[in-house]
Amino acid sequence: MGILTRFKDIMSANINALLDKAEDPEKMIDQCLRNLNSDLGKVKSETAAIMADEQRARRKLDECTDEINKIQNYAAKAVSAGNDNDARLFLEKKQNLVAKQAELQQLYDSAHANSENMRAMNDKLVKDIAVLEERRNTIKAKMNIARTQEHINKMVSGPSSANSSISAFERMEEKADQMLDRANALAELNNAGNDPIEDLKAKYDNEPGVNSGIEDELAALKASLGK
Repeated sequence: MGILTRFKDIMSANINALLDKAEDPEKMIDQCLRNLNSDLGKVKSETAAIMADEQRARRKLDECTDEINKIQNYAAKAVSAGNDNDARLFLEKKQNLVAKQAELQQLYDSAHANSENMRAMNDKLVKDIAVLEERRNTIKAKMNIARTQEHINKMVSGPSSANSSISAFERMEEKADQMLDRANALAELNNAGNDPIEDLKAKYDNEPGVNSGIEDELAALKASLGK
């Protein structure tokens, strides 16, 4: 596809729309810049060639116009000199040149339109590239921030090492409580099988014995007092 046939597509390209639809704007903008720079090189080369065609067509048109003016002057001089036949020859030549001038005018108009289109395409590409160059760093910075935020979100929503450690500690604490409860229950069961009489015997067996000497002195004291 030639540069001129791509003119409409390039002129109607919406860079912002392309970026909005892209899954990875960072890669998309780099690719857009590569494509546009490649197109810009082709457009500049083609524009220079078409501008040269325009200048050549303009030069031929101007030369034909100048020749017509000269022939018109010769015809006027021939009439002034009374040489009508010469004047007729000059005027016939002029008619041929006027027909040629019309063709050259059409060629120039076409070359000029092509040149204007190419210059417009060149200007648009230069503008688009400048805009993308300015936005590239901003877009890449936003992408880096987005990736960092996504990573943080995954860390917050997913199980972390700290959460795992806390959960393990809680499980060990619960296991220790269960072991203590079982030990207390077993001790209670063991105590439930003891004879209470044996416990009472042990109590009184451990009670201090009665001192008979003190009792004798107490009885003697009471007797002396008439008690």
